[in-house]
Amino acid sequence: MSLVGRALVWGAAGAIALAAAAACFSDRSGTGPVTGTCQLPVEDSVPGSVVVPISNFAFLPAEVRIRAGQTVTWLNCEADATAHTTHSNDELWSSPLLSSGTAFSHTFDQPGTFDYHCDPHPFMTGRVVVE
Repeated sequence: MSLVGRALVWGAAGAIALAAAAACFSDRSGTGPVTGTCQLPVEDSVPGSVVVPISNFAFLPAEVRIRAGQTVTWLNCEADATAHTTHSNDELWSSPLLSSGTAFSHTFDQPGTFDYHCDPHPFMTGRVVVE
């Protein structure tokens, strides 16, 4: 495949990933549930939480940086019935199986680097850096 052909393929893949991430946060008006691909009632969210959407078998973004005391909320935005988890590699947290539209939150009290994965899909990995 030519260099131009590869660039077009990678550009299309990037556009699809960006569109999937944007779909997780569509139509956020009012205080009712978020509509669209992800259904997370506002009252179930953690104020000030950093949200990590799970879409297309990936944590988006794969790495987040937060301050000690902040919370990360993982939200399954898969359009189908694919379930995921977020499981700390060093066993600090482990979410239940998250069906599409459900979320799990964890508060990070100590600085450090925390790698995690999805139990059913171990190729899905992410990192939380707490400063």
